[in-house]
Amino acid sequence: MFTPSELLEINKLLVPENKIVILTHYNPDGDAIGSSLGLKHYLKAKGLEAEVVVPNDFPKFLKWMPEAKKNIVGEYKRKVAFDIINEADVIFCLDFNSPARIGILGDWLMRAKAKKILIDHHQQPEDFDFVYSDTVIPATCQMVYHFIEAMNDEDLVNKNIAECLYTGIMTDTGGFRFRSTSATTHRIVANLIEKGADPSVITSNTWDTNTVSRLHLLALILGRIEVVNDGKVAVLYLTRTELKEYGFQKGDTEGFVNYGLSIVGVRMAAFFMEDLYEDFIKISFRSKDEVDVNQFSRKYFSGGGHINAAGGKSMESLPDTIETFKSRIAEENL
Repeated sequence: MFTPSELLEINKLLVPENKIVILTHYNPDGDAIGSSLGLKHYLKAKGLEAEVVVPNDFPKFLKWMPEAKKNIVGEYKRKVAFDIINEADVIFCLDFNSPARIGILGDWLMRAKAKKILIDHHQQPEDFDFVYSDTVIPATCQMVYHFIEAMNDEDLVNKNIAECLYTGIMTDTGGFRFRSTSATTHRIVANLIEKGADPSVITSNTWDTNTVSRLHLLALILGRIEVVNDGKVAVLYLTRTELKEYGFQKGDTEGFVNYGLSIVGVRMAAFFMEDLYEDFIKISFRSKDEVDVNQFSRKYFSGGGHINAAGGKSMESLPDTIETFKSRIAEENL
């Protein structure tokens, strides 16, 4: 958490005359959108206005959250996003550890005169004016709740805040299944439910929203899942042609990698997908226990994240990327 003196300085910045902006990472997920909107509604409860700016669009299954459709999407409104960031006095940076993680907004963030406040749970954060970094906490939404606690504003938590923060905690813990989910996490979730978050409604709005394209792609990928390295590693993939054929929409492949990890005996799963428009491969890694996919991805695939959940990319072709991956896991004895 921020030190007491840092909290005092931050509190002095949170005044009506200051322009406040909230940024999150490229390809925003539930924790990114949930933490950004949760913080926005908290600031609103304090009588402050804030703009949420995201680098690119986010899945439809997250747009039910209160005021989600008011987010400024940088890829669609570049000048508006630039002006908002450039004119900001305070910028909250949520769920990313480096300006490189926010796409086109990164350069604008670094040049902005605003005070920059980082709240994030990814490893190896870069320098910001104020840094609250904790890699043990499973979701940035939980960290935003701790920030509200530290500001002695728990009484301001309302239904909008509760719904947004619950969503991010739920999605980033895999429905409270991942090892990082703690007793503290559950206590916070209980508080959010008491403040108005309805688990059944949130789960339905977020996860019970399959498109036909998603189900077709899921059937395809599960029909050819490959288990290698003596049954310890699962490999899944989709080509650009397949994405186009089945009418891929943003968010359709969310969680696909977890199916690989659910296989008995599998300790690591990797999902490879050709980008729809550019010539590179997007990679999602998941693992169990001590298998560190963060370090693996940093070492071989220009990525990173958490010990048990990370992302990466490859400029090789899809077949070559998968072959490279197989050789690397053999070298590392994963």
